[in-house]
Amino acid sequence: MKHTLKLRKGVKFHDGTDFNAEAVVFNFERWKAGNKEQFYYYNSQFGDVIKEVKAVDEHTVEFTLNRILAPFYKNLAMSPFGIASPAAIEKHGDKFIENPVGTGPFKFKEWKRNDRVTLVKNEDYWEEGLPKLDEVIFRVIPENSARLNALNTGEVDIIDGVNFSDVKAIEGNADLQTFYRPSLNVAYLGLNNERGPMKDKKVRQALNYAVNKQALIDAFYAGAAEPAKNPMPKSVAGYNDDVEAYEYDPEKAKELLKEAGYEDGFEMELWAMPVARPYMPDGKKVAEALQKDFAEVGVKAKIVSYEWATYLEKARTGEADTFLLGWTGDNGDADNFLYVLLDQDNIDSNNYARYANQEVHDLFIKAQSTNDQAEREKLYKEAQLLIKEDAPWIPLVHSEPALREEQTLLVSRHIQQDLTCLLRLNSKNNASGKGRTYAFSLFC
Repeated sequence: MKHTLKLRKGVKFHDGTDFNAEAVVFNFERWKAGNKEQFYYYNSQFGDVIKEVKAVDEHTVEFTLNRILAPFYKNLAMSPFGIASPAAIEKHGDKFIENPVGTGPFKFKEWKRNDRVTLVKNEDYWEEGLPKLDEVIFRVIPENSARLNALNTGEVDIIDGVNFSDVKAIEGNADLQTFYRPSLNVAYLGLNNERGPMKDKKVRQALNYAVNKQALIDAFYAGAAEPAKNPMPKSVAGYNDDVEAYEYDPEKAKELLKEAGYEDGFEMELWAMPVARPYMPDGKKVAEALQKDFAEVGVKAKIVSYEWATYLEKARTGEADTFLLGWTGDNGDADNFLYVLLDQDNIDSNNYARYANQEVHDLFIKAQSTNDQAEREKLYKEAQLLIKEDAPWIPLVHSEPALREEQTLLVSRHIQQDLTCLLRLNSKNNASGKGRTYAFSLFC
């Protein structure tokens, strides 16, 4: 199975070196040869499917695959697989992450950890007339409320990640504009399938019955979410609406715990996300609500949290009993939710629940290995039925995130083009914004 890609001619990396086929080969060989911990995203998206990447000529690259990978082009287009300058990688080594060099409309200028990332206009960008902005500053403001305050005071121009309880007040402010993104996410409580009572399917099912998802939506999402019953939202082709949800039923939860030998309950850790995300507006408060639900069925949950990078690393390597996490789709394909998050190949990668089911794995591989979209959807629907029965997670909600910006930011379609590159906005504008600097606030 071969795929031949033609590269745009005349493109330069920010360091002045050529973007060419050899650069593409260099990047893919680096990802493939690197350890899985460093490049685990490559492993979760491509695994051992890519057999060879070859430069046919200066502007032609040939990918040879071991088998069909239906979402291959969608995966290639994801941001983790942007092509970087080989010269810069060789120059900076392990420090390349602090000195990134690509081909995009903006060049890296500065990274002040836990404060900001500053990008400047790439004067040699391949598309004439772009970008229009001279500088873009990404500010790091972890708290949603502080981010909103920075927007209101003019400290920043756009924010992503808004408390759902603030939505009505913001929409009443004529100086602000709201953009809604269709739900392409899932918030979940992961259950470590290799640890303690969570090894027992009946325990995992019991915990699913113990959670009042509608109460979470009412309390923390201001209604801008829907209860989740599958690991991916309805907007993704292959979603199985015939899956019967675990309804809120504490008595059923108690029955299952008794059958599993835990009539008197048990103790466990419940890890709370220390950062806000569009699918998880307040990890600590959501954890407290879940703690209360579990207490009603006799399960004592101790809430634990860590700094975000530590949290992710410890959860990924299986140190948590249960943990709050979520996922926003990268490319809209069911594979990007189901295989990436729940396949046994991705334990120690994005399968934080450490869930393994050979039958589910076989369905995922079959779905990857055909370009027949109807057949793929059928296979994914079968897999969701098995996943529901195994209950490796508690799918909580699919949220509808909102992004806010000052009305005065909407000044030209050219700025919209620049922002689309960065944030995929859509808006109508009416004046020139050349020479402007904008500050964006993120929660990463």
